[in-house]
Amino acid sequence: MEIARSISEGLARNVLAAKVNGEVRDANRPIHSDAKLQLLTWNDKEGKSTFWHSSAHLMAEALEAIYPGIKLGIGPAVDNGFYYDVDPGGTQISSDDFKKIEDKMLELARQGNAYKRQEVSKADALKYFQGKGDEYKLELIDELEDGKITFYHQGNFTDLCKGPHIPDTAKIKAAKLMAVAGAYWRGDEKRQQLTRLYGITFPKQKELTEYLEMLEEAKKRDHRKLGQELELFMFSEKVGAGLPIWLPKGAALRSRLENFLKQEQILRGYTPVITPHIGKKELYVTSGHYEKYGKDSFQPIHTPREGEEFLLKPMNCPHHCEIFGHKPRSYKELPLRIAEFGTVYRYEQSGELHGLTRVRGFTQDDAHLFCTPDQVKGEFLSVLDLTRFVLKKLGFDSYTAQISLRDPNDKSKYIGSDENWEKAERAIIEAVAETGLETVTVPGEAAFYGPKLDFMVKDALGRSWQLGTIQVDYNLPDRFELEYIGADNQPHRPVMIHRAPFGSMERFIGVLIEHCNGKFPLWLAPEQYTILPISDKFNDYANEVQKKLATHDIRGIVDDRSESIGRKIRDAEMNKIPYMLIVGEKEAEVGAVGVRKQGEGDLGAKTVEEFVEWFKGLL
Repeated sequence: MEIARSISEGLARNVLAAKVNGEVRDANRPIHSDAKLQLLTWNDKEGKSTFWHSSAHLMAEALEAIYPGIKLGIGPAVDNGFYYDVDPGGTQISSDDFKKIEDKMLELARQGNAYKRQEVSKADALKYFQGKGDEYKLELIDELEDGKITFYHQGNFTDLCKGPHIPDTAKIKAAKLMAVAGAYWRGDEKRQQLTRLYGITFPKQKELTEYLEMLEEAKKRDHRKLGQELELFMFSEKVGAGLPIWLPKGAALRSRLENFLKQEQILRGYTPVITPHIGKKELYVTSGHYEKYGKDSFQPIHTPREGEEFLLKPMNCPHHCEIFGHKPRSYKELPLRIAEFGTVYRYEQSGELHGLTRVRGFTQDDAHLFCTPDQVKGEFLSVLDLTRFVLKKLGFDSYTAQISLRDPNDKSKYIGSDENWEKAERAIIEAVAETGLETVTVPGEAAFYGPKLDFMVKDALGRSWQLGTIQVDYNLPDRFELEYIGADNQPHRPVMIHRAPFGSMERFIGVLIEHCNGKFPLWLAPEQYTILPISDKFNDYANEVQKKLATHDIRGIVDDRSESIGRKIRDAEMNKIPYMLIVGEKEAEVGAVGVRKQGEGDLGAKTVEEFVEWFKGLL
């Protein structure tokens, strides 16, 4: 009764679903009195997902009302909203139709129809969709086990679904269709192409308004747009999609990021290594990467004479395992920390490529720590400290640590024994518990060889990105038969910790560009200042100032174009250069510069010496 009452009270407080013994389900379904219960609201990730999945059903109901005979595929929730794949027959659905679909959704939502779950036999499920002539649902039902099939109804609409759903449609107060695209049925390009409609909904109109405003701001901050304007990187059709080319300013920025981490790693006992961009297929078969990533790899490279197969490397860790195993190791050498900025390659589908955040060739700030079992917790905490240090230095102050575990219901996706997985998962959970770090636990998100701690970082617009990662791995050392001689003079298996504070350099820089809107931290900015002579006769003095600043490792340029000072200032503002140093007759006479800050304006005059001292205090 206590649980029933808490759910009843919770529904009045806009509870969307319930988590019962770790499983998300309808909030109004009966549960055992001894069940572990968590009520989910809009503020919970699972609550939003349930809300958006229910909204996909609402959109499908609206589509059936507007387009009689339309056939339905699948309609899941995604990170921001939902989509539904539909077959409208000979009808074309375009963005011009969005408004009438949205209006119909809200009309149906206001009816306040309950989402009702019904268990049905396989025979009855097939009969229902045969009557509708919906071959897509029939195909899905064919693959389901009799006795485990459920329908959901709201109003006059019925769909095949395992749930869960929100209590009723009235909770949906605002709806917006975002895009329409083509999508092959079940992702198979040999199958029927369907129409995919993307949408998003909210429990309040105000939240939709704020979301659309955020999207407008995100367009302004789009790293693809800013990367072109600031001349950081480019793509070339002749080079190939998903293969970024770093221009001088971008290369300098990237180099500074790498040097920052390399210096910090040396202080923390890491040893740099370099490995090839390719490896024999057998290497990745041994590691398990070929089995897991073979379909996403580029085609093998065949040697014409020896008949060997090589792959562009999908991961650096197999190469680092070979480094550990190339000679006998003693426990006195452990922990062994080896680091590499290693470029790896994945053949992403062209439709999934997105600027720097989804590419086909990317560089990981990879390191692998080989240690004894007793050293795992200390090394993990040390890596955790390094990752938090890196995020803080780059201005990412808001993040959640996600403990990504193996899916207990589908172990086929992973390698290794249950014993190894239990040890690895326990090591992460116990280590993180000592830090007091805010965490969430997500089953099914582990790497195929081990659990991990992923840093889910929020940017300036509140969007979440997965950046740094730390992984505990008992399995690859087994597969590569790595050993060290212990204090007992017997061979032992090391434990491997994978870590990448940046993750992918490309992805990290793409997110950083949008987070800071192209206004990089002063220590990282490609050009920290630009000197602006008010006329050509002060160019020589401007160059003298630049040389003096360079001796203090303060980097910048001289804008010696024959343009007005107003135009030079405007261009420097557009290029987001942090400081502008104005020089004219008065400044040249006394050895000074007029200082302007990007976005803020005039800060007054300083001698070059005063500027150097003041500037260094900002770094």
